[in-house]
Amino acid sequence: MWKKLVAFFTLFRHDARVLWHALRHPDAPGWLKPAVAALVVYAVSPIDLIPDVIAVFGLADDVILIPLAVRQIIKRLPPHVRRAAEMRVDATTVRAR
Repeated sequence: MWKKLVAFFTLFRHDARVLWHALRHPDAPGWLKPAVAALVVYAVSPIDLIPDVIAVFGLADDVILIPLAVRQIIKRLPPHVRRAAEMRVDATTVRAR
């Protein structure tokens, strides 16, 4: 269980960094900034699809839906923007080691 959680966190962290670099790319599509802004608003908003009052499921929607949304946004990026962002993340990861 712990290994799966660590792998999930590592994957999400990589996707978040790819998204960050894609936002800064000069050829980023116009819909990218509003999509990321909406995702951030959902993450910090007290309004959820499943209320946090329901113990496990209330937190699970944030933990599951936000990484899925990030993944979908990355999939919809133009291929050259996605490749450039992934290359920048890989380059910074190699330098950090």
